[in-house]
Amino acid sequence: MSDLRSKADHTAAIRRDRRMAVVVNTRSRRGRRHYFEALDLIHQQGFEPLGEFSVVNPKRLRDHLDKALALEPDVLVVGGGDGTLSSAVRHIAHRDVALGVLPLGTTNNFARSLGLPLDLPGAIRVFSEGKVADIDLGMADDRPFANLASFGVSVEVAGTVKPWLKRLLGRPAYPLTALRVLPGHQPFRAYITVDGRRHELLTHQLNIANGRFHGGWQVAKDISIDNGQLVAYQLGSGKRLRLLLETLARATTGRWRSLAGGPFVVGREMLLETDPPMAADVDGEVRLRTPIRLRVVPNGVRVMVPEDFVDT
Repeated sequence: MSDLRSKADHTAAIRRDRRMAVVVNTRSRRGRRHYFEALDLIHQQGFEPLGEFSVVNPKRLRDHLDKALALEPDVLVVGGGDGTLSSAVRHIAHRDVALGVLPLGTTNNFARSLGLPLDLPGAIRVFSEGKVADIDLGMADDRPFANLASFGVSVEVAGTVKPWLKRLLGRPAYPLTALRVLPGHQPFRAYITVDGRRHELLTHQLNIANGRFHGGWQVAKDISIDNGQLVAYQLGSGKRLRLLLETLARATTGRWRSLAGGPFVVGREMLLETDPPMAADVDGEVRLRTPIRLRVVPNGVRVMVPEDFVDT
């Protein structure tokens, strides 16, 4: 990204010229309910967006993002859940435009990884009071991702969880669905090769994270979306009860406080093989299967973050 404006110049341009476009997925958990409130708050911050797009049909999201980017904004504000934001990340990677985030989903992992306020007024204040930073971009084969690639029971859960349950309960909808799915789920063997070393494990669930959060809960305090590393970790082992207990313990106590204290494999590039071959959930989209090569592109995406975000 060396041919782009400096981050300081980019931040100054946003505050001075206020060239913004807004795209909100109104099919997201809170998108439809808060769409007009978000626009009102944006106007109150002194922005007059070049374009305001409501995405009613998720299949049209890419078209709306293209139309918004054609207006040449300095900041593209996108509202929705992690899947919506991952699509936006793929659109703006390596471009001279910053992504502004409206956290309107169920778990908001990406927003949490950026240290953003999860309330609308707080998130929108970041556009006028925050700064431009660049963060890492994950790659699963040739597919970019912002937060997480996951394998195992979570893929089945993601395809099974009911939209009405997500709307009603929010984050708890996922572990409740997992309770129903897990008894019939078979463990798998995974092989992760990093820096020439091959790691083998038997598990029901494997995650490879770029960001710090999964399911709305922090993975470990020293994981960063801006450190040039991916982090692979399993939940539990081949035993279903251990998976459930460990997931609940991590969610309620945050016991994985450090990468040194948990079952982690860390690296800039990883080759994942599984037996049997597994489908991959890449930021909410199931399109790839193992074997998969995963890597990180440092500083691949520009985002708006709070002033105190540590930008390495």
